[in-house]
Amino acid sequence: MSAVTLVLAVVAVAIASAVPGNGWFFAGAATLGLITALFWARRFRNQRVWQNATDAHWKQLENVKSSSGTTTTEITVLSVDALQPTGSWITIRWNRFDFTQPAWIEALPEPIWPGSVLLIRPDPDQVRPGSPWPATYLIRGSQILAWAPQL
Repeated sequence: MSAVTLVLAVVAVAIASAVPGNGWFFAGAATLGLITALFWARRFRNQRVWQNATDAHWKQLENVKSSSGTTTTEITVLSVDALQPTGSWITIRWNRFDFTQPAWIEALPEPIWPGSVLLIRPDPDQVRPGSPWPATYLIRGSQILAWAPQL
């Protein structure tokens, strides 16, 4: 798209130089078109980079999930309620059980935002079959095996 705009800009400059009086108008329009094309080309490139990174995170999540067996579960971060230096208060949904609850997550090397899906190894001291859910779930950094942003 930017190559077409560049060619149109050259043609507009050529026309502007051939027509006296309107030259600055055509040169300005060509420059504006070129800047707009470069802006959109950069945006599309950044979107492609973001999508490739998202796909890589999802591949890693699926690979870890398939290799770790039944000792893992997926949770979705619904909201980040309060950021702290050592972690964050978040609201999570246990995808398998469709259960929502508040949680404390330890600080991680990468930022986690609402919509992120975390593959965790549940803590057996907090979640036991037949016992009630804890009021607040504690997610340690070592329990997070992989994560991926929302699709």
